Amino acid sequence: MPSQESLGYPFFAFAFSIEIRRPDVSTGFLCNAAFAECDGIELGMDVKTIREGGNNDTQIKLAGPRVYGTLTLKRGMTSNFDLWDWADAAMNNPGLRASANVVILSSTARPTASRQALATFELTGCLPLKVKAPALNAKDGMVAVEELQIAYEKVTFQRPSTPASPGGQP
Repeated sequence: MPSQESLGYPFFAFAFSIEIRRPDVSTGFLCNAAFAECDGIELGMDVKTIREGGNNDTQIKLAGPRVYGTLTLKRGMTSNFDLWDWADAAMNNPGLRASANVVILSSTARPTASRQALATFELTGCLPLKVKAPALNAKDGMVAVEELQIAYEKVTFQRPSTPASPGGQP
């Protein structure tokens, strides 16, 4: 029986990429940023409890609306100001939305090897809630983002088009 590691599972949390797109940006991608942390991909459901009169020992549970979390990206580096521009544009136009993909990548021993996408979380209706600048440091030469919080309207999970084979290679 092959081990879980040889199949590329479980997903390792350190290998991921973030892709943010706005429909009104001609290049397609809003930013080319790398973040150290990504948290808040959540899907839940509100449950409504109903009690029937005279039936004191039973509760009826009804499925309510879906509930989504808030994506939090921390310690990011980018070569442009697109994230700041998006936050500013969204403040002036609250209807402006983007989409984002959080891609879980296979782990490899060689950092230069291309990594296979093992899973993708597709977030739609993204709205930037907060962009926080880092402490300023004269040694850093790139535009840094300490924290970016994004509200989203829907999350879907996409499996890879081909299953991972032993060793994480396609």
